Amino acid sequence: MDVNTEIIRRTLTPRRVLVLGATGYIGGRLVPRLLQAGHHVSVAVRSPEKLEGVPWAGDVDVHRVDLDDGKGLVEAMAGIDVVHHLVHSMGSGSDFETREARTAARVAEAAESAGVSRIVYLGGLHPETESLSTHMRSRAQVGQIFLDSAVDTVVFQAGIIIGSGSASFEMIRHLAMKLRWMPAPNWVSNRIEPLSVRDVLYYLIAAVDITEPVNRAFDIGSRDVLTYAEVMRAFARIAGLKPRHVVSIPLPAPKLSGLWVGLVTPLPFSLTLPLVQSLQEDAVASERDIDSLIPPPSTGLLSYEQAVRLALQRETEGAVDTNWDADTGVLARAADPLPNDPQWAGRRPYTDDRTFFFPGVSAAQLWSVVVGIGGANGWYSWPLAWKVRGVWDKIVGGVGLNRGRRLPDSLRVEDPVDWWRVEALEPESRLLLRAEMKMSGDAWLEFTVEEGVTGGGRAGCRYRQRALFVPRGLRGELYWAFVSPFHRLIFPQMAKNIEKAARRVPR
Repeated sequence: MDVNTEIIRRTLTPRRVLVLGATGYIGGRLVPRLLQAGHHVSVAVRSPEKLEGVPWAGDVDVHRVDLDDGKGLVEAMAGIDVVHHLVHSMGSGSDFETREARTAARVAEAAESAGVSRIVYLGGLHPETESLSTHMRSRAQVGQIFLDSAVDTVVFQAGIIIGSGSASFEMIRHLAMKLRWMPAPNWVSNRIEPLSVRDVLYYLIAAVDITEPVNRAFDIGSRDVLTYAEVMRAFARIAGLKPRHVVSIPLPAPKLSGLWVGLVTPLPFSLTLPLVQSLQEDAVASERDIDSLIPPPSTGLLSYEQAVRLALQRETEGAVDTNWDADTGVLARAADPLPNDPQWAGRRPYTDDRTFFFPGVSAAQLWSVVVGIGGANGWYSWPLAWKVRGVWDKIVGGVGLNRGRRLPDSLRVEDPVDWWRVEALEPESRLLLRAEMKMSGDAWLEFTVEEGVTGGGRAGCRYRQRALFVPRGLRGELYWAFVSPFHRLIFPQMAKNIEKAARRVPR
């Protein structure tokens, strides 16, 4: 059963919910699920233009609010039953904690004045007795400000959140993908309790329906306790990578580690520095009292391995078609990447994308050439380069170019085409080939064909040729850097020769 189905069934009365932080990782995934549960949702954002293109933007009330000075906050709170506070900037500076505390106090005061019945806050999982990093201490302080306010509050304290786009998960992913040997300070031996983004959303939505006063903090976790080193090694295994080796160095060095992670991964220093600083203490639930208030999902909480597989699964399925459509059931997939996720989130493919218009050529003529590509017909560009690459593929254990194709002039899904295989086929329209050669990544070659008309009214055919490559690790990045210059020679020539061949096909 999907988590959203459970939430919809347990919803008692539709509420008016305000989400602070709707453009963030959790907020962007929470809003559509609150809508699915039947609630009336408002969002308060500093820059409403960031919601352009978000599928649910037209289904919510949007308020322009600046939490730094409170401008617009009182108006946004009017008539609201429950406020989700999902704001925690990864800022720095000596006044960081002060600014976070002032924002929380301002939100609590506005909520009290508006008669809000509950504040729901997502904080960080941390030990109660140890000194905390600046950011973890700030989160704990914000949670306490809400608990000390006149508004009933539920504070959820979670560890690292597993899902495509989560900063913690992306740091793990990029480190594991790029480095087989990882020298790391002694915090890699600290224990953590990861939690899937699906289950985080489950708790946040369920908190809206609680009718009795609560006003306390709850630890939430998957019950799956690992060290940071085990987390990275497990990710590599789940992702199908070669074993990763994490070597602990007996030095905490949080700032140095944060800089190193920022250099090795695409995450900005403004994220890696506070993230690494927050890894200095264990992050394991010390109590499970939440179970008496919000029972776990009927299917159970996801383990770390299940959460990682869920995050990677959708990316693999959507590597070629990454449209996010609210009408196709994708809203049920909490671990999916979203269009407004940052550039460093997920496995982003490298592309060589070219579109041409061939006047006087029909789609049928062009399609007959596209569907016959490979085998004896070849690849319509620089044959020597394809042969050399094919020989190399055979040397390293691949299939090479010798496999050919089943029939010379027709294809069906799963047919081999030299070192490619047909993954999708739309007759007269689209051919998608998945690479099966040996390389450090996943690759596709896509051809699309459609009838068209030029600006001058001349009939012809529009042709799109797209190569996509998703690297695995540093070797994959280097592989693309090596072959992409050749693509700039090969692919334009391929399109040109395919056009010439199409013009020779009888109408």
